[in-house]
Amino acid sequence: MVGPTLVEIRSHIESLASETGEYCIRCGRTGDRPVPAAGKRFDDRETARKAVRATEQYRTALRRYDPRVPYYDLIVCQVAEPSRPADEHQAATTEARRTLSEPVLDVGTAEPERRELVEFCHRIAGAVFETLSDAGYDDVEASILDEYFELAESVGDPDELCLCLLESMAVEIETRLGAAEQAEVLGGATTRLGATDATDEPIAATLAHLSDRGLIGEYSCSAPVDSDGASRSIVVRLTDYALSPRGDRLPILPIVIELFRRQADPAPTSFSATECRSGWRITLTPADAGEPAALSSAPIESEE
Repeated sequence: MVGPTLVEIRSHIESLASETGEYCIRCGRTGDRPVPAAGKRFDDRETARKAVRATEQYRTALRRYDPRVPYYDLIVCQVAEPSRPADEHQAATTEARRTLSEPVLDVGTAEPERRELVEFCHRIAGAVFETLSDAGYDDVEASILDEYFELAESVGDPDELCLCLLESMAVEIETRLGAAEQAEVLGGATTRLGATDATDEPIAATLAHLSDRGLIGEYSCSAPVDSDGASRSIVVRLTDYALSPRGDRLPILPIVIELFRRQADPAPTSFSATECRSGWRITLTPADAGEPAALSSAPIESEE
């Protein structure tokens, strides 16, 4: 895309924010606080105005990929603290309004993990779209959007539509790009999102992050075990995985990207998935360096 990327704009807004700031951004018509300014505070009005401009720029760029992104009339306002801390209902309502995000959540039932999941989906999708565009894979980008527009006619829940976008993205990349090209695209998206702090247990750290964002529920990770007398496989078990299988494959694109972010030098790895009573079992097996494996979705194997 031309101009700053979604990741760069979001980073700029985060650099302007302050935990102790007295000003926030909201829609003057509805009171909603949209991504990526939801939950952010700013020290003064001038700084908040800069964040307004950046938020509008972010949402304009995001609308290129998702035309259903709502329009807001953004204004700066001073955060009103509850005048009576003992009034629990008032305090809860005020806090709920501070954390509203798109799609609009009911004040009384706003769930932070749902908001985190929507924001997570947008970040992953934006990074992948930008990488596809820069790499010249216009046909892949167009096919993802075509399928997404078809889904938008039948899927009424905007939250669910965000997940459908990632599913479509994984399938189209798997279908239209070879393994090496998939590695290029997912690696590029990883670079745009930025690496995280190094860790000796990247898989466990990835699963913890995905659980915090609401993409998965409970999880476990086995120690490496010998497979075929040579390679060492790792088995991951997931419950409540937010993405659904497409045909005989399970979309794993966001899992792989987040894993790459936590690996200093990602090793070639093949993935397979097995549906089990409690959810999914995903097996990671080292692949030959000369034979890159498909990364955006995993073949679904029968449970033995």
